[in-house]
Amino acid sequence: MTIRVIIVDDQAMVRAGFAALLSAQSDIDVVGEAADGRAGVAVARSAHPDVVLMDVRMPEMDGLAAAREILSPPGASHRPKVLMLTTFDVDDYVYEALRAGASGFLLKDAPPADLISAVRVVAAGEALLAPSVTRRLIADFAASRPAPRRDRTLRLNGLTPRETEVLELIARGLSNQEIAEHLVLAEQTVKTHIGRVLAKLSLRDRAQAVIFAYESGLVSPGGA
Repeated sequence: MTIRVIIVDDQAMVRAGFAALLSAQSDIDVVGEAADGRAGVAVARSAHPDVVLMDVRMPEMDGLAAAREILSPPGASHRPKVLMLTTFDVDDYVYEALRAGASGFLLKDAPPADLISAVRVVAAGEALLAPSVTRRLIADFAASRPAPRRDRTLRLNGLTPRETEVLELIARGLSNQEIAEHLVLAEQTVKTHIGRVLAKLSLRDRAQAVIFAYESGLVSPGGA
């Protein structure tokens, strides 16, 4: 199956470089480009991509506002995955983008192989959250957010003790393999637990699970 991608970035050289790299892959097809968020929304609506590579900071409409528009069109039967591109590994816009439903973020100076892998990962329905960056990003900004929401705290009660433990480790930035080693479980078992957590909490993906864990109070910023 070919992954349809559009690239939204105000720097022409960045768009050209990403397009050349991704188009060279047999399973990826770049079907559109845009130089600002507003144009990006229009291209996303017409090209029906599977993945949108979205720069965080752009003129006309920034990446956050554009991501929200793309991820919540009225009556849409197809919603692409949004992968945010940022120059900084800790950025408040990125945190808000994850809350809005983006599937993750990638640094613009990441190695080419990481970009290709990121597109494949989010296209497959997984969230792209580098563990080391996740720990800093969420901890830095969750501290300034409102107190835990009671409705979210109550929803945690529907999880089994093991599912709650898995959710906490996801929020700590551990990969599936690391969670499996920590809990002495098979990696496939961890994936099953994660699937149940997402279903029970009505969450789209791992990125939303991280946000939920902090906003519910299950995990606190700076905790071990």
